[in-house]
Amino acid sequence: MTEPELALDVLASLVLEDGRRWGEAAQPFQWTDAREVLTVDSGTPYHFLTRARGASKTSDLAGISIASMLCQLPPAARCYGLAADRDQGRLLLDSVEGFVSRTPELGGALVIESYRVIVPNTGIVLEILPADAASSWGLRPDFVVVDEIAQWASGYGPRQLWEAVSSAAAKVASSRLVVLTTAGDPAHWSRRLLNHAVEDPLWRVHEVPGPAPWMDERRLAEQHRRLTESSYRRLFLNEWTAAEDRLTTASDVAACVTLDGPLAHDSRWFYAVGVDVGVKHDRTVGAVCHLEPLGTSEGRGLKVVLDRMNVWRGSPRAPVQLNEVEEWIAQAAITFGGAPVSIDPWQAVGMSQRLRERGIPVFEFTFSASSVGRLALTLYSLLRDHALAIPNDPELIDELLNVRLRETSPGVYRMDHDPDKHDDRAMALCLASHLLLEAAEAPEEELVIWDAHMEISPY
Repeated sequence: MTEPELALDVLASLVLEDGRRWGEAAQPFQWTDAREVLTVDSGTPYHFLTRARGASKTSDLAGISIASMLCQLPPAARCYGLAADRDQGRLLLDSVEGFVSRTPELGGALVIESYRVIVPNTGIVLEILPADAASSWGLRPDFVVVDEIAQWASGYGPRQLWEAVSSAAAKVASSRLVVLTTAGDPAHWSRRLLNHAVEDPLWRVHEVPGPAPWMDERRLAEQHRRLTESSYRRLFLNEWTAAEDRLTTASDVAACVTLDGPLAHDSRWFYAVGVDVGVKHDRTVGAVCHLEPLGTSEGRGLKVVLDRMNVWRGSPRAPVQLNEVEEWIAQAAITFGGAPVSIDPWQAVGMSQRLRERGIPVFEFTFSASSVGRLALTLYSLLRDHALAIPNDPELIDELLNVRLRETSPGVYRMDHDPDKHDDRAMALCLASHLLLEAAEAPEEELVIWDAHMEISPY
């Protein structure tokens, strides 16, 4: 019997909660995934697998881990199970412990500790690492299983754990890595990992459409009635679906990525500068945009083009130097034909006054429930209509995908974001876009507040 066949034989012999052996109950997609993962020299050491809720993800990871530890890994090998937190990681160990207690043939083969599984005869150890682990650098993993990565938090800690362990796997020539998750929000960082896996020859991707074949139809129908449509599609149909309150979709943002990089001034267009000011905890961002014609199926319209964007990052120890921001704004306004500036006056009153003294038109955008709603709907419309042109800037794209459009009261909206995300780039883009579009719609006599040489595009 060959090595993968021996490991598969062990996996097939594991006893499930209902008394059947794994091999009796497993569906074809489970056999396919197990066979590929347990084939050491398959040419694809990394696997990204997705299944619907209830499709035996954690249980199969536990069974595959047991088979690999008992039949394939060298003595003293180190294996790691990555999970969203300790509780989720404990579910993986509970599944291992369940197989051990129910399967007579495994008597004494494995020892289960609080967050470790040990093979006494060989010294092989499987250790659970939660996504909030303090440090995971320096590991040399022989086998890694990753549970429900699309449900991990999107902050720095979880991504650091993933980067530490996944990059460590590259140090061990025979190391294998298996990600098994239910689909998530396309804005989540795990979706970018999936996109990479689809293109990279060392990865195998297998997404199983839901629902799980053994799910009760009446219970599924109840879940469909209770959950939001996006949650149901993610959890039970295994579809990468954005939540209903997302400002935009990945496909709409992708349609707007049409620029190669920063653009030079073009005298044909009307420009504006949007500035979102943050000093210690947020970023300060300046965006230069212009309007140009947009041809649509319904006629001509206007498109906002992002010419350039600059970001200053501050911290309590090293706040943003507003004098540097002021000089950048002044130079941008002059370079782009005396462009007017839209700025939040909260932390920039003095800056606004000095810019006006230099002959630069400055419009202070006062943030209120209604005004922020107008900004949010402006950006929403631009993205929905593909009337926005931006470069392939990963951080800007990430912000746009993670901005939420919340209805705070009937017909009143605001922009929001997750606690571990930012919207400074999106806000600066909004301020410039809103000023441009308001100017384009304003009667000609109202434009005397700007310099006489400024002209609004006739489109």
